[in-house]
Parts: sequence; C-alpha cells; structure tokens
Amino acid sequence: MLDPTSSSDVFVVRGGAPLRGTVRLSGAKNSALKLMAAAILCDGKLELSAIPRIADVPVMADVLRGIGLDVDLDLPNERCTIDATDEPDWCPPRDAVTRIRASISCLGPLVGRLRRARIALPGGDKIGARSIEMHVRGLVAMGAEVDERADEIEVRARELHGAILTLDFPSVGATENLVMAAVLADGTTVLDNAAREPEIQDLCRMLEAMGARIDGIGSPTLEIEGVDRLAPISWETCPDRIEAGTYAVAAALTGGDVVIERVRPADLTLPLLKLRAAGVAVEEGGDSLRVKAGDLDPVDFVTLPYPGFPTDLQPQMMVLLTQADGTSRCTENVFESRFSFVAELARMGADIQIDGHHALIRGPAPLVGATFTGLDVRAGAAGTLAGLVARGETIVRDVHHVDRGYADFIPRLQALGADVERVPAADVDG
Repeated sequence: MLDPTSSSDVFVVRGGAPLRGTVRLSGAKNSALKLMAAAILCDGKLELSAIPRIADVPVMADVLRGIGLDVDLDLPNERCTIDATDEPDWCPPRDAVTRIRASISCLGPLVGRLRRARIALPGGDKIGARSIEMHVRGLVAMGAEVDERADEIEVRARELHGAILTLDFPSVGATENLVMAAVLADGTTVLDNAAREPEIQDLCRMLEAMGARIDGIGSPTLEIEGVDRLAPISWETCPDRIEAGTYAVAAALTGGDVVIERVRPADLTLPLLKLRAAGVAVEEGGDSLRVKAGDLDPVDFVTLPYPGFPTDLQPQMMVLLTQADGTSRCTENVFESRFSFVAELARMGADIQIDGHHALIRGPAPLVGATFTGLDVRAGAAGTLAGLVARGETIVRDVHHVDRGYADFIPRLQALGADVERVPAADVDG
C-alpha cells in the first residue's frame, strides 16, 4: 500500500483507446473510513468487509492503533477487524491524524464513549474551507465543553445528553460526528438538516445493527435515542458511487462500452440522468450498470449535497463535457476551490471559462497531452480521464492524491483497454 504523502510516481496516459469490459467497484472510501472510526464505539470486535485498497485506509488504521485499538487490516482481501474491547485513549496521534481529513470522524465516537477527546485538526484535500464549527456547536448543545486551539480541539463532557440540533448546512462530517456522539448519549437527540448521502446511511444502518436506535435514516431529520452499549457485528461497506461515476464517465469519454458491477444505481440517480441527457446510453441491471458512448450533447449541472449532483464527480463531468458539441454550464455550490484543476485542463486545450462558482465549458475541444498536476483526489482522476481522450501523452503528477480515493486505478483502467501505466517520476524526468 502506497504512502499517501510520499509517492513520487506519475501516471503516463496515451489517448485514443476506447474502454471496454467489466469493472467491479470497491467499497466506498467515504463510508469505510467512517465505519472504521465507529469501531471506537463498539464493545468488542467489529468486522468490516469490502474495505477499499486505498492509501487512506492504513492511515486510519494507524489513527486507531494510536489510541490502543487492535486493528487487523487485510487489504488484499478487503477486510478489517478492529477490537475496541479495551477502553481507548482519548488523544489520537497527531502525526497520523494530520494526514487525512477523515480522522476528524474519531471526534464524535471518542466523546460518545469516553466523554472526552483531544484531536489535532486533520489534513486532506485542499479544495476549500471545511470548518468544524457545526461539529463543535452540536457537541456543546449536548453538554460538552470545548477548547479550540490553533491546531487542535479538546472536548470534555461530564454528562452528554440529547439535544435538538439544526445544522446550518447538511454537512457530512458534522452529521457523522454528532450521530456517533449521540448514540451513547443520555436521552434523545434530534438532528435537523442532516446530510443524507448513501455513506451516511451506511454508517447509520451499521450503528443500528450494533444496537443503536436511529429513526429517519435517509431523511433530513434523524432522531437518535441513546443506548448504553453497542455490540460487535460484521458489516459490508456500501459500494463507491463516486468510483462508479468516474468509470461511467471514462467509458462515455473514450467511446467505450463498460459494465460496472456491485453498484447501486439509486445512489447515482442525478448523475445518471445527466449522463443520459448528454447522449450517453446507460442501462441499469439490478446491481450493475452498462455505459455505452454516444454523440455527446451539452448539459448544465449544479453540485449540491445528496441527492443533488455530487461535487466529487464535478471534475470528471467537466472533462466529459469538453467533448460535447456545444456549451455546458456547471455551478459549484459545495467547495469554493473545486475549480482549481481547470487551469491544468486548459493547458491540454480545454475551453473553460470560470466566473466565481460558475463554469462555461465549450466543446468539442481537441485535447492534447501535457503534464497535469492533480491537486486533489478527484482532480487527479479527472486529469487521467482527460489523458484517455487527448492526442499524445499525458503525464499526471501528484498521484498520491488519486491513491487516497481509488483502489487499483491504473490496473483497472488497463484491464478495460486503456493505454496507461504508473512509473517513477524519475523515469519521466530523466
């Protein structure tokens, strides 16, 4: 498994090959990491399957080992067993915490189980400000005292009780942390304007299976009745809808025909609607999708919290629309820095005009291979997809970001017929 901060490899992508074949999805990155954090709440061994082979998973395992949990990580078989029988420490190790954003999801379960936590402010993608203000405000309403410092937060609660909470914005991170704190709190917590993402639902359903009492899963209002303990279970991580969307775009972009297995089409209702509007043939088959390319038409789309169009598919969709016949519009409403990859794409020949949080994409634009620096997980994937349709050779740098979100990305693309390889950066620079 690659170190998510030190990989100096690059992707070498040669365009022109249509993708054909079958790809089977991993478990969702945005669920697996939070399920691992939820093990803190468990009085025993939590057994997780469909854990994706991505770089963030071993880092989260290090975070949990750092507070005394016994973590058996078997990534080749996509399994993880976490034993939290012994009471954990309340201070996760700073060096591991600061490497991934998802480490903040340890805050809620630590406060829920121990009534105490001190955690450094985590790292991750730099795609915009992601304040923990809503996390803090909710914990304070539940009876906690919070000491915020420049680079860490400490929370103590003599008593943690239920409360009526309303989020300013349906924040995924705040919803996760407040739910995980509330499941072991005294009394009932009502969380309004909660995030509804499939990964949130996966976490809540796992907690329910462990003995938590949560009503309203999948709706904007969650009601959590606190319980005394959560029991160990086995749980399979939900499939990665963003990975599904990425391979769907890759098939459409390259003029291909790809079957995507272990997918839940209902989790992708709006992205699939937009792909069809763009002229892509999408056939749903229970837990599979078949994506066949067609003549691409322009479409407009707006990123919003689920069930809206996911911001994590915005860069990939914009690459697709550079090949559509006409002008498309994208409005980004979630992360203010999500358009930072556009300058890289423009150097490949894309015609994209940015105005605040709006983008005009004019196509079809003939893309030409260039050096593309992937500034975050999804930007790196988008640069790779652009290379699949560009003339000549594209070098994608900073691929450690892609490693954080996509399991076996290059081998899977190769299996679909893409002319791509991963090589040490020195081999290209030299």
